[in-house]
Amino acid sequence: MKPQPARGRAESTSMPGGALGGALDRVLGRVLGRACDARVWAHQTAAVRIGMAGVWLLLLVHEFWRRERIWGPDAPWSWRLAEHSLDRSHAFSVLRWSGGALWFEIFYVLSVAVAVALLVGWRTRTASLLFLISVLSLDHRNENVLNAGDTIFRITAVYLVFTRCAQVWSLDARRRGRAPEAGDRTGVALWSLCGLVLTWATLLARLTGGWALLLWGCWAGQAVWRGVRGRPGVRRTLELIGHLLHNGAVAMMMIQLCLLYGSAGWYKIQGAPWQDGTAVYWSAGLDWLEPYPALSHALSSHALTVLALTYGTVLVQVAFPFSLLDRRVKNVLLALLFAEHIGIGLLLGLPYFSLSMIVADLVFLPTGFLVAAGERVAGPWRRPADGSGRPAPDARGAEAGLAARSTGSVGSAEGDGVTPSWRASC
Repeated sequence: MKPQPARGRAESTSMPGGALGGALDRVLGRVLGRACDARVWAHQTAAVRIGMAGVWLLLLVHEFWRRERIWGPDAPWSWRLAEHSLDRSHAFSVLRWSGGALWFEIFYVLSVAVAVALLVGWRTRTASLLFLISVLSLDHRNENVLNAGDTIFRITAVYLVFTRCAQVWSLDARRRGRAPEAGDRTGVALWSLCGLVLTWATLLARLTGGWALLLWGCWAGQAVWRGVRGRPGVRRTLELIGHLLHNGAVAMMMIQLCLLYGSAGWYKIQGAPWQDGTAVYWSAGLDWLEPYPALSHALSSHALTVLALTYGTVLVQVAFPFSLLDRRVKNVLLALLFAEHIGIGLLLGLPYFSLSMIVADLVFLPTGFLVAAGERVAGPWRRPADGSGRPAPDARGAEAGLAARSTGSVGSAEGDGVTPSWRASC
């Protein structure tokens, strides 16, 4: 008899390649599925939105009585100096359109209103863009005020424009469950008003160049979005693009913070005070950054504490980017970073810098923690649907679904294509 070929051996030798290809297909499908899912990082972006808007609102209210001496016509950094600086840096500021006091007062009041709108999540797509304009305009009017906190504000405000940060904990999320988009008269009126302002600024040559293209593109995008609501295929494509922008912006926000901490830590290593463990001592002794002298002196008088804080700061900053590979280590280092920023705010008198860093770091918090915190905060204000004391469906429906998807309570880690460590870091 003619010997038969060894099929078992051939199949066994070909199976590893097929299994590897199938595994790669599954991994690629999971990655693409996660990248196209807008529900990922919904609570993190909402926390960053609320935090950034709240800190900016606190800054505007706190400096209200000194606003004219900081950003207004009476500022030592005069309008001509600001205009010269803007010409050199090609930065954007709405305050450049006029140097009068009336224009400044109107813009300042509108900035406060925009911060409130973003805080509560009202018309968030428009409010986030107006928030970016507010931050850039005031910061570029006088760049010598905010002690490096303005850098974090600018970066985070840019990324918030591309995120869907109002899926939870917002008035927009509540409205979507109650009123159809076709009857949104307020949205149409706001869109029309923004169009009139853009037309006025463009005709008077106040708005030119790349910013004109960006703002007009965002305005036209809203019109396209409303115009395709009757075409499911086109609308689905635009939704997919929005999901990719949302997840890409959050990923870039995380990368930016990792680069910030990593570069800050490695840069400190090169300094002699950080090498010999005395950097915290010298920092606490700066009289112009010493709001609480007794506290600073009490800290600097203990050599062992100064040594531990100096080396611990460098270690935490250098190790944080690598800690994203493990959930527990990341959470511990994140708590240490929060403590570090609180210490900087108290000892060096840099509250807005510390608050802006803490708010930006909220993007790394676990979803389960944010959901539990949101439930605890919103619990007393939720209206019961009936006499049973349970929350109304519109108050918990979308948030419960997003939380289940993000934390993996629906399905296993293998089922939704997210490993436990990656899920925890996001």
